[in-house]
Amino acid sequence: MTEAQARLGEMEFEPDWVSPPGDTIVDLLEERDWTQQQLADRLGYSVKHVNQLIKAKVPLTEDAAIRLQRVFGSTVGFWLTREAQYRERVAIQEAEKQREAMVPWLERFPIREMMAAGELTRCRLDARTKLAVVDELLTFFSVATPEQWAAQYERMELSFRRSREDQADIAAISAWLRMGERLAERLDGPPFVESRFKAALNAIRSLTCQSPQEFEPRMKQLLHEAGVAFVLVPALPKAHVSGVARWLNPHRPMIQLSLYGKQNDRFWFSFFHEAAHILLHGKQKKSVFLDDPSKSGASSKEEQEANAWARDFLVSPESARFLPHLPKTKSAVAQFANSIGIHPGIVVGRMQHDGLLDVRWLNDLKAKFEFRVAR
Repeated sequence: MTEAQARLGEMEFEPDWVSPPGDTIVDLLEERDWTQQQLADRLGYSVKHVNQLIKAKVPLTEDAAIRLQRVFGSTVGFWLTREAQYRERVAIQEAEKQREAMVPWLERFPIREMMAAGELTRCRLDARTKLAVVDELLTFFSVATPEQWAAQYERMELSFRRSREDQADIAAISAWLRMGERLAERLDGPPFVESRFKAALNAIRSLTCQSPQEFEPRMKQLLHEAGVAFVLVPALPKAHVSGVARWLNPHRPMIQLSLYGKQNDRFWFSFFHEAAHILLHGKQKKSVFLDDPSKSGASSKEEQEANAWARDFLVSPESARFLPHLPKTKSAVAQFANSIGIHPGIVVGRMQHDGLLDVRWLNDLKAKFEFRVAR
């Protein structure tokens, strides 16, 4: 056995090899003082095919590996591994070039805020790290290229049902939506059952007097059993979305709320507003309802219907008749809230919205929520 043959059998491959298998063929030809014509005659290939093998113009196939084994005394595995490692390295180099061209795509997204939310690895953004962030962002969206992101998420814009005109930053909105999708993907559960969902909403309304630590696990359990995914996601700048109701598939709706500025009156109104979209507009399964019920301008028919449903579900029209005559004192509001089974902060928010109470009054009856976001 020659030294070259021994090297063929014993050699361990390094993953950073960049030379094609043809380089090894050339080494062996030089060692044996063979021409490409002589090798072609022994392999049963044309000289042109041998030349293309050496220059990596054609792949080294299983058939070629078997023939090279017989001619040079190496193993089939050696040649196939040599070819695979070369092709892998070529693919990596091509991907590097493609990533460099993708770097400007990052500028569309709130990268630093996504890092702060734990969706991307924290790092200082420079020419080197941006390449890695491109890969992370593509993995985050589960797409291969920015073009596939556009096909998946810019096309989704056709399904958006906006409550504000400034909900126009598709990159920020898509990032926030994807954050919710990734959380929902972990929540395997039964298909949606409307009757269970209605029962869950009645039970959740009675939880409004509890702290987040008390009501959040019970709320998620009730919704899970009804077939509804419920996720809490940090707000992202420029998204301008307080909540969203959408169907992940024909059998699985999702309610997603941001955590920005959530006093309990806004939180509960936002939640029941999104729940209303599922109940009232469940046939629009391709629609994505982007909402900020705390802002004016929700003029679409669906938004008005969801607002009215949430308003009346929290404080029924029969009970609301007493609000204009309710003394504007903490004790009176607390007693009224207790009589209808909701937190007094929700009553304060309702009275302020209806112009029955100055927005500066009785705000200490409201509670500010803080949640731990599941990662």
